Amino acid sequence: MLAAAVTAWCWIPAGVLGALSVLGLWDILQRRHSVLRNYPVLGHLRFLLEGIRPELQQYFIERNYDGRPFDRDVRSLVYQRSKGTDAEEPFGTDRDVYAEGYEFLVPSMTPRPVPDKPPMVRVGGPDCTRPYEMALLNVPAMSFGALSTNAIVALNQGAARGGFAHDTGEGGLSEYHLRHGGDLIWEIGTGYFGCRTEDGGFDERQFADKAAHGHVTCVALKLSQGAKPGIGGVLPGSKVNAEIAGVRGVPAGRTVISPPYHRVFDTPRELVLFLARMRELAGGKPTGFKLCLTSRRQFLAVCKAMLAEDVTPDFIVVDGAEGGTGAAPPEFADHLGTPLTEGLTTVHSALVGTGLRDRIRIGASGKIATGTDIVKRLIQGADYTNAARAMMFAVGCIQAQRCHTNTCPVGVATQDPRRARALDVEDKSERVRRFQEATVRSAVQIMASMGVTDPADLRPHMLRRRVDATTVLSGAEMYDLLAPGELLADPPRTWAEDWAAADPDRFTV
Repeated sequence: MLAAAVTAWCWIPAGVLGALSVLGLWDILQRRHSVLRNYPVLGHLRFLLEGIRPELQQYFIERNYDGRPFDRDVRSLVYQRSKGTDAEEPFGTDRDVYAEGYEFLVPSMTPRPVPDKPPMVRVGGPDCTRPYEMALLNVPAMSFGALSTNAIVALNQGAARGGFAHDTGEGGLSEYHLRHGGDLIWEIGTGYFGCRTEDGGFDERQFADKAAHGHVTCVALKLSQGAKPGIGGVLPGSKVNAEIAGVRGVPAGRTVISPPYHRVFDTPRELVLFLARMRELAGGKPTGFKLCLTSRRQFLAVCKAMLAEDVTPDFIVVDGAEGGTGAAPPEFADHLGTPLTEGLTTVHSALVGTGLRDRIRIGASGKIATGTDIVKRLIQGADYTNAARAMMFAVGCIQAQRCHTNTCPVGVATQDPRRARALDVEDKSERVRRFQEATVRSAVQIMASMGVTDPADLRPHMLRRRVDATTVLSGAEMYDLLAPGELLADPPRTWAEDWAAADPDRFTV
């Protein structure tokens, strides 16, 4: 109107505004980018910055900014694999291979052919009547409530398409976990959400009814998690809508705090017996527990309780202190808990030393995102792995770090329906499937290059670490590993004190 009535120069801003309006409408209607659906037009600034990021990184690398070169951007790698695009890079590595702490895998002079199908791990000990075939990489515990409905549905649909497992997290078993038929690991935390009595205890009847569902393939008891060992989870009241309150069995609109400890056991023996009861209530399905390792002495006490009662879990998931996708107090995230490498090697070696390893499968979780990560953890004692952070990237997370505010800009960690609708389930579930498939394929290719086709043939000496400028040690040399049954026959000096002090009827400090 101004152009027609005043001056033709007004056609220039009119054209710009018209183009932006068309772009904004396209952003709202497209389904590939959640940021653009929630922030039309403005969201393109993010992609502009992403486009110049490699050049900025190279600028700082050449100037040795901060005294060290940049690592490869793992998030970009996950995005590439989830989109099905090429994840290769030219000109070798940017890592300083002579830096202290650099780790590398040992290739073979006689590599093996890459298997057509990736290996699976049978989970189920002697007391399990319904074992489960676990993939090498799975979706770990992320609760409905912490994540949006669309995020949960996308993860589950991706797991169903790819044939891997999806852990529910401690937030209960919702219809969104069950909608697409993905294999579920139903996790029970200290709040017993989904099988909770009115006073906050464990309800056996509710648990048995829900564990009987055909999509529930395993059940797990959460003792602690890597991001905040020693304290329970927190779900802000702003996220506790009526639906989430119904799933968890708590009042709507009120902040939900999980206790730091369980009410169903006080001693290692009681823990082991409760796991046996869970398996019985679940109809013989694989039953295990998750923990961020505490003291070696306390875990050895659990091993003694297993031996005394002749009862073992079917699996143990070791969560590293460096992991965790939810919000946590900085002091806990930075200073409490055992890192995954030490926790994993300790749990594996303790089970070997007590002669229990063949009955129990070990999962590993903590900043696992690549095929290399999987192979390293298999070498250190895991049978399979879980990836929370990487799965969130695959489903669209951009690490805005607003998970606890209910204002996630891409609809992943929010209960705001308007924000959550930006996450397109069909697109993101396929990205989850593609990421898992590509990452496991990478792990299998790496193992083949090392002369191995079965993960059981991986050995500690195949992983090396530079400990100083002139010294490289293998995993067999760095860690105090035990021989089968060694703790029962003749405990070595480095384990003897903890083994003697471990009490199956008391969690000694």
